[in-house]
Amino acid sequence: MAEVEVKDASCCAGGGGVGPGYATPLEAMSGPRETILYVTCVYNGTGIEKPDFLATVDVDPNSATYSKVIHRLHMPYVGDELHHSGWNSCSSCHGDPSAARRYLILPSLLSSRIYAVDTASNPRAPSVHKVVDPTDIVQKTQLAYPHTSHCLASGDILVSCLGDKDGNAKGSGFLLLNSNFNVKGRWEKPGHSPAFGYDFWYQPRHKTMISSSWGAPAAFSKGFDLQHVSDGLYGQHLYVYSWPDGELKQTLDLGSTGLLPLETRFLHDPTKAIGFVGSALSSNMVRFFKTSDESWNHEVVIKVEPLKVRNWILPEMPGLITDFLISLDDRFLYFANWLHGDVRQYNIEDPAKPILTGQVWVGGQLQKGSKVVYVMEDGTESQFDVPEIQGHKLRGGPQMIQLSLDGKRLYVTNSLFSEWDKQFYPELIKQGSHMLQIDVNTEQGGLSVNPNFFVDFGAEPDGPSLAHEMRYPGGDCTSDIWI
Repeated sequence: MAEVEVKDASCCAGGGGVGPGYATPLEAMSGPRETILYVTCVYNGTGIEKPDFLATVDVDPNSATYSKVIHRLHMPYVGDELHHSGWNSCSSCHGDPSAARRYLILPSLLSSRIYAVDTASNPRAPSVHKVVDPTDIVQKTQLAYPHTSHCLASGDILVSCLGDKDGNAKGSGFLLLNSNFNVKGRWEKPGHSPAFGYDFWYQPRHKTMISSSWGAPAAFSKGFDLQHVSDGLYGQHLYVYSWPDGELKQTLDLGSTGLLPLETRFLHDPTKAIGFVGSALSSNMVRFFKTSDESWNHEVVIKVEPLKVRNWILPEMPGLITDFLISLDDRFLYFANWLHGDVRQYNIEDPAKPILTGQVWVGGQLQKGSKVVYVMEDGTESQFDVPEIQGHKLRGGPQMIQLSLDGKRLYVTNSLFSEWDKQFYPELIKQGSHMLQIDVNTEQGGLSVNPNFFVDFGAEPDGPSLAHEMRYPGGDCTSDIWI
């Protein structure tokens, strides 16, 4: 198994030129308004034997094709399960005039292929540039099930992998690709692989990378079984690595308050040693932070209480925090409760004491008309009001979110993972996903659904598809890292 040396993450910072992205997160907030979005769309698991595709969605309100899919880049293979995405180069290389944000990296969660998509030649109609073969990845690293990718200032690309080729979590680790998308090896030092893999974020000024833990691919790929949590097939830890040399320095056990910790984000200000992770099953937002002795600690700062319910698989329903993000000025944190159906906005100017400032219901198991009801303390049954958008009843629950650079528009899709969609929201398989846009009050706080925006992935030419992560061509608050 190859071990590779990683250049210092600040290697591009001293060039004095202008590379991709922005010099600071606050400068990024003044960037141009988004006009298109790239969205990963999935046919795998839906019964439609077609390749997954990358959709280009028009989000320019002055365009005749506003809120429409204007291009579809179909992958060359069937069965990928496109999921998350990242860039070959981002704001971490802003000081390097030779660097360019040209390729969108698309790891395929189930096939283990990784696509490099050229978005620069024609941003509205991207094309496949290269396919990293899963056999090559396995032969050189024993890694499979790639998930999150982040560009490094060295020009390399780091990809978290959730297991080995047989779906065992003990095979998880971090894949390193070079700038030509060739496999270099593993990033972490031998013997320093995490017990589970999922997301990660690095903060170079504090010489730290922190990763999270979903579960064993052999378990989650077949749907969610609560027994698998008791069996130890899902994670509850954060892994603290030295950056950039890949030594596992500390493991934070989040316990029962941190079951299935998923998305992981540091504050954007590179001087801050503070971040958050959303624990899906426990439905808590956990803050992690560096202490005076240079170790890391954690605390629950937001708790979404489970609701007592009837006509569901369990007597209590967790919110199931899936995606979350932080505005570029580090003022607001947003997250989605996939089962309860609400999107929330919190003021985190004091990261230890978030304040709820906005909330809107845009789907979920408990919307009016559903067979599932929640039971209030006095025993009465109730459900949430969920608006129709352009005559469409909202399906599924809010899942992935993406924020405009200026923080004023939040985009929302509703597919989590095809096998889990099938289990919890079977109507998504039959009717497809949709994308919404929520208007954000960045002064006092507050959220409201834009009634003029609705992208219906149920109306795709090849049949209903499942929409997941969203990216802007120029980078965003979940792709770019400042050094």
